[in-house]
Amino acid sequence: MRRLVLLAAALLIGGTFLSAKPVNDDDALLSGIYVLMEPETRTVLEEKDCHKRCNAGYLSKLMALLLIAEDIDSGRLSLTEELTASETVYGTKGAVVWLSPGDNMTVDELIKSAAVGNANDAITVLAEHSAGSIEEFTARMNAAAFDLGLRDTAFFSPYGYYDEREHTTAYDMAVICSELLEHETVMPYFSIWRDHVKSGQTELVNENTLSRTYDLHCGFKACHSDEAGYCIAECGKNDKGEKYIAVVLGSPDQDTSFHTAKTLIRSGFSGYRMTASAFPEDALRPVSVRNGEAAAVELGLAENSDLVVPKGESRLRIVTVLPEYLEAPLSAGQLVGKAAFFNGKELVFETDVIVKNDVNKLTFRFILEKIMYKTIN
Repeated sequence: MRRLVLLAAALLIGGTFLSAKPVNDDDALLSGIYVLMEPETRTVLEEKDCHKRCNAGYLSKLMALLLIAEDIDSGRLSLTEELTASETVYGTKGAVVWLSPGDNMTVDELIKSAAVGNANDAITVLAEHSAGSIEEFTARMNAAAFDLGLRDTAFFSPYGYYDEREHTTAYDMAVICSELLEHETVMPYFSIWRDHVKSGQTELVNENTLSRTYDLHCGFKACHSDEAGYCIAECGKNDKGEKYIAVVLGSPDQDTSFHTAKTLIRSGFSGYRMTASAFPEDALRPVSVRNGEAAAVELGLAENSDLVVPKGESRLRIVTVLPEYLEAPLSAGQLVGKAAFFNGKELVFETDVIVKNDVNKLTFRFILEKIMYKTIN
């Protein structure tokens, strides 16, 4: 039986990771359930009850808009395509753009109506065209959440109407927002503060006033209801292209909700930076091979990853778990161990250790050829 050896090293790689670091002196002013996430790596940097299930109100529309974005990017929908409203738009509750059955509106205006004006009748038209019915579209939303690994989210409509069965978390909503950032077609809509649709007949005003007042605003929504309180999903982007997502649920008022989101995002830009994991592969010494045509085989990492680290920190502890020896035959890419990056006891990143090249099993013919070669030479 192969024995495993545990190797640990502390290497200077320009970064580390801290969890639940105090935001700043304004902590006492933060309110609600919240999370600060770096969207590229999905790293949680600050949080309060971010995995607690709760209602997020009309932020549920972000999942609906994510699916529409996927339809556009896949070619199933075009922004210039006109869609016709069905009888289902009759009696739509909440915010609307006053669509009647038979009305035509472009996908561009429908998305704008939903993203800026929170229009439920616009969502109805988009959802029915995408999946055939509201019920099927809602099922697709839940399937997409499952595919993203979001086990604390359940949708019962694409609108965000209050339903005691519907729930999500600040963390899950931040992941949905991270996915939205990858769809450049729809992101500009979230930065519109005021616009008109239906040939100027209907005015849209964004409830997320940060789209007008916050110079780092990159996108997403704000909403409120009696049941969910004041909620916001906000993305900030600086001139270097760095982005941070703040999701705040259940604040008592709009000002507190906006303040919490901006404070979290400011903490991201001021307190963290991105660095590559950059595990030095030459630190992985070759492992001996038994019964192989080679006496040892070189090791490598299956993947490297970017890490979000506090500014000023410089040391990570790296732990590898490797076999003492390997048995031939071996194939390039074969998994033989694990490498992990730790800040204290916090696991930051983990990847597989693999063999770099094939090693054939030792045969009598191979041994004979080696003996003959040495004899001749």
